[in-house]
Amino acid sequence: MPFSDRELLARLIECEAGGEGDTGMQAVASVVMNRVYAPDGEYARVGQQNIRNIIFQPGQFECATDYYNNRYNPQNIYNMNPEQIHYDIADWAIAGNRLPPLGTALWFFNPFSENCRQNFPSDVGVFAVRIGKHCFYNPTELYSET
Repeated sequence: MPFSDRELLARLIECEAGGEGDTGMQAVASVVMNRVYAPDGEYARVGQQNIRNIIFQPGQFECATDYYNNRYNPQNIYNMNPEQIHYDIADWAIAGNRLPPLGTALWFFNPFSENCRQNFPSDVGVFAVRIGKHCFYNPTELYSET
């Protein structure tokens, strides 16, 4: 039986930000839902306001793949066991809530250093805020052309 959108989002939250506390998990959930409702650009075209399309868009979330760099990825959404907090945050985000400092952030990544680069993934995203180990990026005007 396929997972519901709520279940997929809870599993992705646990996988991508389970060790980042409530704020970190809310930030990741906010990015996913910002992509779902992106008014233009790549995520509007690919996502079509569908959580499943966003989560499984190729090359976006390592946790959504069974294999990464030709190796089995044991930390994937199918191996997660979400707890109530993950479902609560998924429900919070699906209901339209977002973490205010993020704005319209569409990307996040862990730089494995103290510094967040100014643009990510290129000039279509500009640094917004760091939460825990992740850097978050809002779209620039160039994003609309993706």
